[in-house]
Amino acid sequence: MLPPVFPVLNIAEIQAYVGNSPARIYDFQDVPQDCAKPYIAFTQVANSPFDGLKGAPCADLDTIQIDVYALDKAQCRAIAKLVRAALYAQDICNQMTLQQKEVDTNLYRISIDADFIA
Repeated sequence: MLPPVFPVLNIAEIQAYVGNSPARIYDFQDVPQDCAKPYIAFTQVANSPFDGLKGAPCADLDTIQIDVYALDKAQCRAIAKLVRAALYAQDICNQMTLQQKEVDTNLYRISIDADFIA
């Protein structure tokens, strides 16, 4: 439960796009109103404990939705590829679940679901 998403994503390659002081990587999809672009937002969408017959669960499977937002397609795709590489470097399974241009914000968005096991 409550996996370390921020440390996995807060790496130099991603910071080159989203800054580092602070990095524009937001938990709970808690993005400030006038946030600079691009940015990453994430939230936990599921938790499944590995229950046993006795005692507390030995581990949890946490599914995290990671959303990359950018002003153009190329930048959104580049950051999404870096997010996937960062997840793979930590042996975290993931899949792209959404690619769209949001009508209200005019931002490009790629969503990735990542399964953290702890």
